[in-house]
Amino acid sequence: MTASAELIDLLAGIVGSDHVLVDADVTARYRVDWTRRFHCGPVPVVRPESTDEVCKLVSLANAFRFPVVPQGGNTGLVGGGIPVSAQGVVLSTERLLEVGEIDALSAQIIVGAGVILGDLQRRLRGSGFMFGVDLGARDSCTIGGMVATNAGGINVLRYGTMRRQVVGIEAVLGDGTVVSHLTGLEKDNTGYDLEGLLAGSEGTLGVITRVLLRLFPEPKSVATAFLSFDGVAEAVEGASLLKRTLSSLEALEFMLEPGLRLVERVHGFTFPRSTIPKAVLLVEASGAAAVVDDLGSACSQLSSLLSAEPAVAVGPTGRAALWRWREEHTASIATLGVPLKLDVSLPPRSIAEFLIELDSLSSPSPAIVFGHLGDGNLHVNFPACFPSSPTELVPAWAHVLEHDVLQLVTNHGGSISAEHGIGVAKVPYLSMTRSAGEIAAFRNIKRACDPNHVLNPGVLLAD
Repeated sequence: MTASAELIDLLAGIVGSDHVLVDADVTARYRVDWTRRFHCGPVPVVRPESTDEVCKLVSLANAFRFPVVPQGGNTGLVGGGIPVSAQGVVLSTERLLEVGEIDALSAQIIVGAGVILGDLQRRLRGSGFMFGVDLGARDSCTIGGMVATNAGGINVLRYGTMRRQVVGIEAVLGDGTVVSHLTGLEKDNTGYDLEGLLAGSEGTLGVITRVLLRLFPEPKSVATAFLSFDGVAEAVEGASLLKRTLSSLEALEFMLEPGLRLVERVHGFTFPRSTIPKAVLLVEASGAAAVVDDLGSACSQLSSLLSAEPAVAVGPTGRAALWRWREEHTASIATLGVPLKLDVSLPPRSIAEFLIELDSLSSPSPAIVFGHLGDGNLHVNFPACFPSSPTELVPAWAHVLEHDVLQLVTNHGGSISAEHGIGVAKVPYLSMTRSAGEIAAFRNIKRACDPNHVLNPGVLLAD
């Protein structure tokens, strides 16, 4: 069923005419992903306000067999929130904005799927609690999208991915069934783990509408440091030592000279030390007031590996200045054109060798690599690989390069997707790191939850 007047009327009957967007200019931002690599033609965008409205929309999709593509903040990098068919309808969660009261006894809070991460962080500020997952896209990514992709970010080392934060969930499955389990009990062995199943399912099994999230004590002190190294091997060794000796370690980020120089050129930042080194670790520790001394002590044990004195900041302004070097990498790379972005994870012992082999691959420009060294997650970026216009053909070499990088990751025992999921970009490569038996199990689960295949077709699994 195409976006006919009949369909528009039916959608409006559920969410109201103001929340069915059809004008191409208005819907443009919903139809292209952050990388600008994935885009589609005009499709309706519907914006439900409640689980009940989501249920009615998914039931309507089953009755008329039209695809529904759930979309949060649209900050994904693999095309998972963009329709692959002109017959699709984007279901935006941006009006699912409930934020409940903090349950201080259980350290939990109910949050609507459309709530922006940064808004949740501001809501918690001063409450004595914090949320364990943080991302550079905090002011645009949504909680529902983060759960659907099992987002990780900068604090996985200490708090884990989104799957570990979800203690209850409410969602509408692909057949229109509402599942709601928001008790938040830490011990509840009464069946299958639906929270864990829906986390990371990329909108292919259900539309997440509300989640009950785990909270953590707000730290009394935070310290951030820039550590400079002469090479990747030294940085990896330094990261290993920090993980063993610094119990308050919260973030362990990794940057290399090409990315740092690009950020310097684009934003005009002044590097904390006189010379940009070959490799940098951005280290953050949090906890009691003694955390600054703990970080200093840990850094002193790295002295033989460092190429310069550490740059340390404890105040919010100084810490933010250090973090900008890391967080501006993505935007700086985007200034060079539409990139090939590959989010992968590797065993830490393989990272130095992987980067050497990566440099040997044929590409029009060298890779810019950064990421979360604490958990082995690297962001591999080849600038300006894809056309900026949807009418231009993607060059064949870009697909070859994508395959070769992911094969290299697989050869080192890594994963082709550490964050963001499979989307549509990595569907051809899923079998690199998942067995035939696992993929068959995925299909069986998909069939059980979404028998008419209306939710996010083409994402995660090939049709």
